[in-house]
Formats: sequence, structure tokens, C-alpha cells
Amino acid sequence: MDDQTRIELEAAAFRRLRQHLQDDRTDVQNIDMMNLTGFCRNCLSRWYQEAANERGIAMTKDEGREAFYGMPYTAWRDKYQTEASAAAQDAFKKSHD
Repeated sequence: MDDQTRIELEAAAFRRLRQHLQDDRTDVQNIDMMNLTGFCRNCLSRWYQEAANERGIAMTKDEGREAFYGMPYTAWRDKYQTEASAAAQDAFKKSHD
């Protein structure tokens, strides 16, 4: 496989992951993702922002989040985010000490 094809496939997989997390699994909370995988939507949006910045494209944290969430982060949070359970908070504390 040539490099360009690999890049296009990786980009397609990233877009599908983003769509899945934006549209199909809004019920999955970021804290649950962090507890299970060690990353969440905010991490992905930060990595997107960092990649843009490394290429000389000015992008703020909020712009990166909006690009990943498909809407301003505060709107997504207000619409989909729920209060984390005590168990989820405890698991997060244990895994991030």
C-alpha cells in the first residue's frame, strides 16, 4: 500500500470514529471512555488541534473541540453530558494518580 492510500484510509477511519462518537454513541460519557481506554473525545479534539498547530494552522482548544464535537463543546456538554457516577469518578481517580 502506498503512503497516500494509507493516509486516506487512516483519515477515513478517524472521520468514522468521530461520527460514531458524535452521532451514534452520545450516551457514552467521556469519563467512561477515559476509564476504559485512557482517552476521550477531549483528547481526540486536543490531538486534532495539536496536529493543526504543528502544521502552522492556528487553532484554539475551543476550535479543536468544535471541529471534533461538531458543535461548540458547551452545547454538546449541555445536551449530552450527564453527572458522572461516584463509581466512575473513583475509577478515574485510581487510574489517573
